[in-house]
Amino acid sequence: MHPADHALIVIDVQNDFCPGGALEVKEGDVIIPGINALMNDFDAVILTQDWHPAGHSSFASSHPGRSAYDMIEMSYGPQVLWPDHCIQMTGGAAFHPALRTDANMIIRKGFRPGIDSYSAFFENDRVTPTGLAGYLRTRGIDAVTVVGLATDFCVSYSAQDAIRMGFAVTVLTELCRGIDLDGSLASAIDGMRRDGARVA
Repeated sequence: MHPADHALIVIDVQNDFCPGGALEVKEGDVIIPGINALMNDFDAVILTQDWHPAGHSSFASSHPGRSAYDMIEMSYGPQVLWPDHCIQMTGGAAFHPALRTDANMIIRKGFRPGIDSYSAFFENDRVTPTGLAGYLRTRGIDAVTVVGLATDFCVSYSAQDAIRMGFAVTVLTELCRGIDLDGSLASAIDGMRRDGARVA
């Protein structure tokens, strides 16, 4: 068991990010048994859930002439354009059926139409909070372990924001899988280590 001041954050283990989903992460479902077992070691377990409205600004389909995985500049910075995915109230947005969902909290992110949200802590402007930091602090939690999908986007953004907010961070890469756009996976792992995460 981890001490009571250490939480597990499980990032976006949803149907659309698993094999056969709209934004499939290779082997995204392989990590689920290990995550389920790991939950037994933590008093505090938080799940995050990508939760986009239809027509979200991060979707390539919202930008005529653009294709999935193109990069554009938004008011808050660079943005990858994604296939339509994790649309609210659809099967793709649901947690994978094999994932345990007996968590203490579910954080839904990406629901604001004009801004994407990778991190469990902030929207992509890195300013608008989800409320997770406040929840953890009121519970006396000062360390987090992060697992889930995808390593090079939502996991790494969450880890880096947790460090920025003063939490000690461990990322268990065997319980993560990445998308890896043009070397983004190696870059994300290097960035997390550089920022001070323990990448195990």
